[in-house]
Amino acid sequence: MDLLTEKHAPSSGASHKTLRVLEAALLTERFTDIVDAAELPKSTVHRILATLVEEGFVAGDADAGYRPGPRFMTLAGRALSGLDISQLAQPVVDRLVAEVDCTVHVGVVSGDEMVYIIRTDSSKPYRMRSRVGLAIPKHSTGMGKAAMAYLSDEEVAAYVERNGLPARTDATITDLPALREVLADVRAKGYALDLGENEAGTVCVAAPIRDHTGRVTHGLSISSIALEHPGRSIEELAPHAIRAADEISRLLGASR
Repeated sequence: MDLLTEKHAPSSGASHKTLRVLEAALLTERFTDIVDAAELPKSTVHRILATLVEEGFVAGDADAGYRPGPRFMTLAGRALSGLDISQLAQPVVDRLVAEVDCTVHVGVVSGDEMVYIIRTDSSKPYRMRSRVGLAIPKHSTGMGKAAMAYLSDEEVAAYVERNGLPARTDATITDLPALREVLADVRAKGYALDLGENEAGTVCVAAPIRDHTGRVTHGLSISSIALEHPGRSIEELAPHAIRAADEISRLLGASR
């Protein structure tokens, strides 16, 4: 590096300030709010914003407000299109299996069903009947209810109109008022249970996974057999399911 290049190379402090301003500009529009969020002097924020606008990472101005620029949107689109949730989630799932020693699934919302995309087994001698690629109903499964809980009342009613609520076992929810009550409980707690509703003798606790828009697109479940986790005892693993699902959500770009 020659002296001229070295003299004009940005310091780590300058780079950090630029990143703080960029993040603030992507999360809020008003100049004053960007200044507050970045916690930098107005003159510094104004100078950095001018550079970001010139380079296309941010668009707008102090009067009209700021928004993501075309260069940022192009890069974000390429990054999001290349995301492979199976690859991103597998290390999280592996750690979770080691923590709880139960089978862990990740499924993707596919229309009115959930489709398994990850299944990692515990050290136990028994094996779940699930398999990657298997489609399962939403209303009778933990992952499905974790996803349905964030649909509107109209969307839930439309699901029932299209599919009915067929019983998979004697424990399956088969009427709309009961389903609405369960989904409200899922929203309040942040997790769903399947106590033999999809397959007799199998239980699970599940949590929603969100994408970068905050929409629930996947679910994660910790599954076991009722003999090992009788009654509602699988519910004790809910904090583990929520933490893992939230970690995967962050990897997908979710803000929380």
